[in-house]
Amino acid sequence: MSHAKVSRQPAGRKAIAAPLLYATLTVVAIAVSISAAMVFGSADITWNATMSVIGHHLFGTELPSEVAKSSDTIIWQLRAPRGVLAAIVGAGLAVSGVAMQTLVRNPLADPYLLGISAGAGVGATAVILFGVFSDAPIGALTFGALLGAVAATIAVGAIARAGGGLTPLRLVLSGVVLSAAFSALSSFMVFAGPDPRAAQSVMFWMLGSVAGATWSKTAIPLAVLLMTLAFFLLKARHLDALATGDSTAAAVGINVSALRSQVFVAQAVLVGTLVAVSGGIGFVGLVIPHLTRMLIGAAHRVVLPLAALFGGLFLVWVDIVARVIGGSQEMPLGVVTGLIGAPLFLYLMTRGNYTYGGSE
Repeated sequence: MSHAKVSRQPAGRKAIAAPLLYATLTVVAIAVSISAAMVFGSADITWNATMSVIGHHLFGTELPSEVAKSSDTIIWQLRAPRGVLAAIVGAGLAVSGVAMQTLVRNPLADPYLLGISAGAGVGATAVILFGVFSDAPIGALTFGALLGAVAATIAVGAIARAGGGLTPLRLVLSGVVLSAAFSALSSFMVFAGPDPRAAQSVMFWMLGSVAGATWSKTAIPLAVLLMTLAFFLLKARHLDALATGDSTAAAVGINVSALRSQVFVAQAVLVGTLVAVSGGIGFVGLVIPHLTRMLIGAAHRVVLPLAALFGGLFLVWVDIVARVIGGSQEMPLGVVTGLIGAPLFLYLMTRGNYTYGGSE
């Protein structure tokens, strides 16, 4: 019997060590990547100058005389919050993707399946074309997109419940139908808008960007991300059971209807907040959860935090690539994630031999 205990111990240590190793390496990689993101851009700034500015603002070191005030402003006020916001949005989309795939029990689900992004697009289009919400305290575009996302969430939830409850099938059907309706409404507004040139701005926003990032814009998305992630981690075992099926979850004493409603609202708030500050960025919430499950299994207690870290790292580098290959004309992030994410997802799908649901 003592033999059996000894043989199980290394396996347990290995199971704990692998996620910790991935998490540690990814945190270091994110810190290095955000620092690298401050170097790239239209203004030519050296790595040494970037490190000096970071040290000055984080640790109070003296800024060298050769570092111009303009360089300090560009690095700390423009590029630093942009890199941080990219990490937050990437992390949030990955967490939302994990939750969405569990919510509807479909590994092909992504955060935008329920029409929240399309609803946000209606609000953003109204702002860009017609200048509504110009007096909003958090910015007209952010407020309009957030209002559209909230409206879409309420509509999807109401329609799904009208059919008898938030079942996976009703959620998916309601989301797909309303997403098409919201997209059609956005297209109609572009067609009927007073300025044909504004269509380019609408398209750019819908494909996603963190170009307008400021430190103040990072606060709310970060707070919503942390609260949502904490909630999902508290419900990790319940999510494991839900992923295996409603009957299994109910058999272990879980109120499936209440849990599904809670997950739906939490991920909708998260997605709505992210879309409001960055537009629609595809593939992050689809690919990163798959990659995470392939590496460390399906238990939500490890999938959720690691997916957040992987998603943050991924989008930081997507933003860097978008700046480098776009030249003077910045490329939307959704274009880059599509070019990278589509072949990556096909590759993962051919090697996807992980278990989708359940706990370890």
